[in-house]
Amino acid sequence: MTKAGSKGGNLRDKLDGNELDLSLSDLNEVPVKELAALPKATVLDLSCNKLTSLPADFCSLTHLVKLDLSKNKLQQLPADFGRLVNLQHLDLLNNRLVTLPVSFAQLKSLKWLDLKDNPLDPALAKVAGDCLDEKQCKQCANKVLQHMKALQADQERERQRRLEVEREAEKKREAKQRAKEAQERELRKREKAEEKERRRKEYDALKAAKREQEKKPKKETNQAPSTWWQGSRKPALPLLLCPGRNRALTLFARTPEEPFSCIQAAMLPLCTSVNAIYDDAVRGLRGHDILQWVLQTDSQQ
Repeated sequence: MTKAGSKGGNLRDKLDGNELDLSLSDLNEVPVKELAALPKATVLDLSCNKLTSLPADFCSLTHLVKLDLSKNKLQQLPADFGRLVNLQHLDLLNNRLVTLPVSFAQLKSLKWLDLKDNPLDPALAKVAGDCLDEKQCKQCANKVLQHMKALQADQERERQRRLEVEREAEKKREAKQRAKEAQERELRKREKAEEKERRRKEYDALKAAKREQEKKPKKETNQAPSTWWQGSRKPALPLLLCPGRNRALTLFARTPEEPFSCIQAAMLPLCTSVNAIYDDAVRGLRGHDILQWVLQTDSQQ
């Protein structure tokens, strides 16, 4: 059998004023939903059943003032058992409890507690005492509450310490991540600067090569092959003597561009080189005497 309703019928039939007796009902499960529908049942007796645990929603029965769970097989209480803030009387005699949930410290209304015949943790057993009479059970309730409050405070400090450690670890992780991101940004910035410098050097090299290419034709043009008359002082040009049509003496200057510009190929045999005469004339030329001598010679012919 699992629920009281399957053996004893409707729970309302068992309700006597504000007391609901479900003891000796061979229960291994608490009918929480049915109990929640009876808020007037502030006194609940679940003793002498086969309960090994209480469901989590049992803690929603906050209207309970007196609760008897003695002589069951409970190994632990729900973590939120402290939500039963109106509970004043609690009997946990002869179960299999070793510890109590930390939330037990929230049962500020608790005045009576019996923890006899449970395999309690030594520290908790020492605090609970023997619970042999009414007075000791009242003392048990007071001392256990103080003990659980101390445990709760210790656990809260430990929780805060762990949170602080986690926050510090998170801060370190964030700082490390920020440092890593800053390093990556700096690396990208440096790589970008190096790439820009490399491209600038390539650009400068291309411009320099282009300027050299542009200078090269000009240099070749300006540096024409040297000729016999080049120099700081232009030497005298050699002359050729050739009779003209009117038998007048014609002097021709030979240049590199036009060595014989005024002499036709057919007339070359008739021309007489006057280089020797020219050399003597250059040395002795003082005015126009040499020119007159040349003219006289031509007229005599």
